[in-house]
Amino acid sequence: MDPWVIVVLVIALALVFDFTNGFHDTANAMATPIATGALKPKVAVLIAACLNLVGAFLSTEVAKTISGGIIREGSGGVMISPELIFAGLVGAILWNLVTWLFGLPSSSSHALFGGLIGAAVVGAGFGVVDYGVLVGKVVLPAVVAPLVAGVVAFVATRLAYAITNTPKDAGNGIRGRFRYGQIFSSSLVALAHGTNDAQKTMGVITLVLIAAGLQDAGSGPELWVIVACAFAIAIGTYSGGWRIIRTVGSGFTNVKPAQGFAAETSTAATILASSHLGFALSTTQVASGSVIGSGLGRKGASVRWGTAGRVALGWVLTLPASALVGALAAFVAGLGPVGIVIDLVVGGLVVVVILIRSRKNEVTSANAVSEVSAAGEVVRTPKATRRRRKAASTQGGAS
Repeated sequence: MDPWVIVVLVIALALVFDFTNGFHDTANAMATPIATGALKPKVAVLIAACLNLVGAFLSTEVAKTISGGIIREGSGGVMISPELIFAGLVGAILWNLVTWLFGLPSSSSHALFGGLIGAAVVGAGFGVVDYGVLVGKVVLPAVVAPLVAGVVAFVATRLAYAITNTPKDAGNGIRGRFRYGQIFSSSLVALAHGTNDAQKTMGVITLVLIAAGLQDAGSGPELWVIVACAFAIAIGTYSGGWRIIRTVGSGFTNVKPAQGFAAETSTAATILASSHLGFALSTTQVASGSVIGSGLGRKGASVRWGTAGRVALGWVLTLPASALVGALAAFVAGLGPVGIVIDLVVGGLVVVVILIRSRKNEVTSANAVSEVSAAGEVVRTPKATRRRRKAASTQGGAS
């Protein structure tokens, strides 16, 4: 196959991935301010799209981690071909859609890493992966970042409630004013999201350009790559956020403004620090950790460990599972141009089947929730518990 054809194909596929990343992650920043009434839905999505666009221009450290860190560079250049990068993207996209169909919480970032690693190992062997970078800048941040964000959110929530300790109702009194703070904090999360998630697609495109000999090894993303990825994630954020926000919003109806402000500030701080250090983490995992931490910061809150365990299981499975899908796609791609066509046809058919299946079952917060929604359901407050018991007793009496 003509090298230019596969390069263009990979770039197009990477931008599609970037679009879906923005589509799914709008809720990380904007679900809580919409749920508490801090922002109108259309205004929130527009702000998120604009700040994702701006954030994509602020840093390229994460892109360099992907383009010149995880995959080793040998004496002859980067040790992976454009065909293998294509297979890795196929694996990442398909795994994302499969987990979305079954409502399994997952990270699109780790799906991308897993797909690339699985494809690279099949095509160039286990030595192609720099495991030091993988552990230090992907695996450890995936474990540490949500915990750090959760602890910071817990402390911030405690402080917020201590400072505003008042007999007035939190929704109408002093604590209700945190809604104004949420406009700033949620905007900061959207900006931080652009500095981290958009960089991953930049890294993939830079990687394929290096692999094809069109760019020097060790160099960062070109300006046109940055612009293309910035607009792809921004358009995805604005175009596809409504359904996700509606689903996530149902899980945040009990979140108070003070909690939302604490969670969003903690999420933004963690993501921005990670982007500066070149850590390619999952923004959804960080947001989930912040939601749990802020919920526990409310006096008397408890945790439903069963739900928390299912969320954690989704995080753990994503990297190896997407690696297996990427490896299978790479094996088929190894057949040559015919293999590339087979990957495209089979991948397209899988996407069509998934979309048809999804239409048969109504998508609600009960059967297809995101990680952040699930994290919101993990936190159980005393008021929410009393409401559930009252509802259960009412249903029992009616029957």
